[in-house]
Amino acid sequence: MTLGEKIREARRKCGFSQEQLAEKLAVSRSAIAKWETDKGLPDVGNLKMLARLLNESVDHLLDDGQGADPSVIRERYDLDAYGYGCARIKKDRLVRKKFPGATIYPLLGRQESAFLERPSGSAPDCRTGSLGRAKRADRSFYLIEKGGRQYLVTVTDTFVETRPLEQPLQGSSFTIDGWHLIKCNYEIAK
Repeated sequence: MTLGEKIREARRKCGFSQEQLAEKLAVSRSAIAKWETDKGLPDVGNLKMLARLLNESVDHLLDDGQGADPSVIRERYDLDAYGYGCARIKKDRLVRKKFPGATIYPLLGRQESAFLERPSGSAPDCRTGSLGRAKRADRSFYLIEKGGRQYLVTVTDTFVETRPLEQPLQGSSFTIDGWHLIKCNYEIAK
């Protein structure tokens, strides 16, 4: 439910017309209509007053229902703390240190709309660089298998994000959250 829909619903529940609510807030009726149709947003002061008048919390009004997934863990780290070499090598070291004893596969990732299609069933050899267009310098993706579970790990130059996967991934190609990922045919060395 959008902010506008929540304002309209709460206003009706309180028995106010748009004109009455506008009068209480000292704004025009058309301002209320714009807010309710998501064509405009109330400023912070009006949002606080709206929440009070409509017996709602500001948090409830602003919550779009797409909050952060509580199972995803995002941590900051210092890339320079992982030794010498290029960023990808340092990220490999970080993941190996974070998941000792796990089986770790690097993944090639591309946002779904721009993905380079491959024949199904063909696993790329990520070491050759033949899929250079599918690589992203600012993100590295990994599939972690440990203790009968799988995790998708995304590493940028400043944070590492770990997401447990509910269903085991099958095959070498899959899509998660708008990213098309290809599992490389080798593991990160232990």
